[in-house]
Amino acid sequence: MSAPVTPAPARPAARRRPGPGWVPRQHGAWAMLVVPTVVGATLGGWRWVHALLLVSWLVAYLAYHAAGLWLKARRRARYRPPVVAYGTAACILGVALVATAPHLLAWAPVFAPLLALSLWASVRRADRSWWNDAVTVLAASLMTPVAASLGSGASGPPGAPSSGLTSDVLLATAVLLAYLLGTVVYVKSMIRERHDPRVRRASVLYHAGIAAAGAVVHPLLLAVGLALTVRAALVPVRWPGATPAALGAGEIVATAVVTVAVLVV
Repeated sequence: MSAPVTPAPARPAARRRPGPGWVPRQHGAWAMLVVPTVVGATLGGWRWVHALLLVSWLVAYLAYHAAGLWLKARRRARYRPPVVAYGTAACILGVALVATAPHLLAWAPVFAPLLALSLWASVRRADRSWWNDAVTVLAASLMTPVAASLGSGASGPPGAPSSGLTSDVLLATAVLLAYLLGTVVYVKSMIRERHDPRVRRASVLYHAGIAAAGAVVHPLLLAVGLALTVRAALVPVRWPGATPAALGAGEIVATAVVTVAVLVV
């Protein structure tokens, strides 16, 4: 008489992953998106509309990311749902933001070409190119004066688009732009160009230049620039196999340090 057969335990249902375009995988991008807005709002004077600006900007990024993947994939249907969902949400929030602060429309001629260039890079499958990274960094950095122009302490006539462009805001924008451009070179030296010693040298030299420029402005910026130079020289040699998640976490820490330095200066 044969022994009874014990049924195999049922396998747990596989966890369903979200489709392409719903969740961005650029771990360090969030700090780049949030920090310029926070710095601009802090320098200009916080108001409730800054919360609407930040949410609108983040949702617009989700729509941009989804649209970029959709265009890169030759507009395949499976990439379309997040484009529609995030795009609709971004439009609704954008209308609410402009209704609250109409002068923000003055920034449209600045951001529209940057958006068009970056989406064209996706069409050409050049979204990881050096020039497209520079375009996205410039767009993110410009959120500093945009947020400052909404501030409670902005100078000039109410609603004027240039009311937040003080010397402090312009300096903060320049520092953040220089730092974020440096992250492009540094991250490429760790991931896509990690086998090219020229990129590693360029990263070190660029950050050394930031340190030299910071010495002219404030000792704290010099110290931060020197720390970034040491990171650019040491990390690719000591930890060449660092994962993108680890690099993203490191970028968040570095960005927090730069943010504090900018606000102190």
